[in-house]
Amino acid sequence: MKIQILGTGCPKCNQLYQNVQQAVAESGTEAAVEKVTNLNDIMALGVMVTPALAIDGQVKTSGKVPSADDIKKMIL
Repeated sequence: MKIQILGTGCPKCNQLYQNVQQAVAESGTEAAVEKVTNLNDIMALGVMVTPALAIDGQVKTSGKVPSADDIKKMIL
């Protein structure tokens, strides 16, 4: 599984990254977690508001920071 955090490195983007790391660790799921900071790459996925979360290339959330529990539900 490939999980991408889309954002320029703002505090909300960093919080989303931490929540994703926590969700992956607690769920025991094997996932490659990647930060995407290039605006062209972010826009190529159709994201106009960051932070955003994409799982296996599909954008799941945009413009908010889901909790680790919410992220676990998305990846299980």
